[in-house]
Amino acid sequence: MTTDTAVLAAVAREPNGPFSLEHLTLAAPEADEVLVRVAGVGVCHTDLVARDQIIPVPLPAVLGHEGAGVVERVGRNVTAVQPGDRVVLSFLYCESCRPCSEHAYPYCDHFGVLNFSGRRSDGRTALRSEAGPVHSHFFGQSSFATFALAHRRNVVKVESELPIELLGPLGCGVQTGAGAVLRSLDCQPGSSIAIFGAGAVGMSAVMAAKVRRCNPVIVIEPVAARRTLALELGATHAVDPAEGDVGEAIRRIVRDGVRYSLDLSGVPSVIETAITSLAKRGVCALTGSPQKPGETFAIRSGLFVTMGAKVVGVMEGDSDPHEFIPELLALQAAGSFPFERMIRTYQLSEINEAVADHKSGKVVKPVLVMP
Repeated sequence: MTTDTAVLAAVAREPNGPFSLEHLTLAAPEADEVLVRVAGVGVCHTDLVARDQIIPVPLPAVLGHEGAGVVERVGRNVTAVQPGDRVVLSFLYCESCRPCSEHAYPYCDHFGVLNFSGRRSDGRTALRSEAGPVHSHFFGQSSFATFALAHRRNVVKVESELPIELLGPLGCGVQTGAGAVLRSLDCQPGSSIAIFGAGAVGMSAVMAAKVRRCNPVIVIEPVAARRTLALELGATHAVDPAEGDVGEAIRRIVRDGVRYSLDLSGVPSVIETAITSLAKRGVCALTGSPQKPGETFAIRSGLFVTMGAKVVGVMEGDSDPHEFIPELLALQAAGSFPFERMIRTYQLSEINEAVADHKSGKVVKPVLVMP
C-alpha cells in the first residue's frame, strides 16, 4: 500500500518574495513516477525568473530543478531505477512528439506544459499544505524539498565518487553550458570562442571548451573572482566589461573575430556584442533567459549576409540527459571537468541567503543540502 510523504520544502508564494520553509504533504508515486529523497539541489537563475513570474509558473509553488538524491519508491511501470539508486533529476519531455522522436528532447512540443504548469499531466498538483494545494512538478521534479516526485523519463541513474548532493547542477546548468560547446556548437579543436558570462552555465562552457582544446577561450565577466576561477578552469583570457569596449577587447586578442560566441546573459546589448564579435561564418549561441518578457536585440541584417554569420538558440545544451550526464561525470572522474569547484553548499533553511549570494555574484553555483 502506497502512502503520501511528509516533506519540508521551500515555497515560493509571491513574485520577488522570499522563499518560506513549510511542512507539506507529497502524493505517492503513480505508475510512471519515482519518489526521490533529495540530497542536494542547485539554485538556478531559472528558479528565480519562475518565482518572479517572468516564466508564468502558477504560485504558490515548490520550485527547484537541479535535484539529486536516492530513489525511495517507484511506480509499477518504472524499470530503469529502483530504490537505493543514486540519481540526478533533469527536465521532462514527452518522448512521442516529432522533436522527441529525433532525440531533440529539450525542444519537446510539450516542454512548457510538462515543466512549467505546476501540475501532473492530468491537472492535479502533488503537493498540499494545511492551507490548500501547492503547485508541484516544476521541471518534472520540484526539488526545493526533502523529497521530489519525478517521472521515469527525467530520472538519470549515476555513478560518481563525488557526494550525491553535488551532482544536481548536472541536470540543467552544467549540461546547458557544456552541451552548448560540445553539442550545439560542436566547437572544433583550435577554434576561438568568446563566452559572455561566467556563472554556472558559462563556467561549464569554459571547462567544455578546454576539453575540446579551443584556443583562445575568452571570458567576459564583471565579477573579478569569477574571472579568476574561469582562468583556472580553462579560459585563456578574461575581460572585465567595465574596462572598455568589449568588442574591441576581443579583436585585440583575435583580430578577425572569434569562430564561436556564447551568450549567457540574455541582455540585448551583450547579445549584440556577441554577434558582432564573430569572424566570418562564425556562430553565436544564445542560452540566456531574457531579463524582461518580450525583449529584443538589434543587428544589421547585412551582417548575416556579408559575414555568413549564424545565430542559434540553445535549450539544455541540446542534450539527452541519460547519455550526456554520464559523459560529463566520466570527464569529471578523469580530471577534465571539475564542475564541483564552482559549487558552494548551503542548508535548505539558508535558501534566501543562497539566492542573495547567487544574484550578487558572490557564489557561482549555490547548492542546497537537505537536513
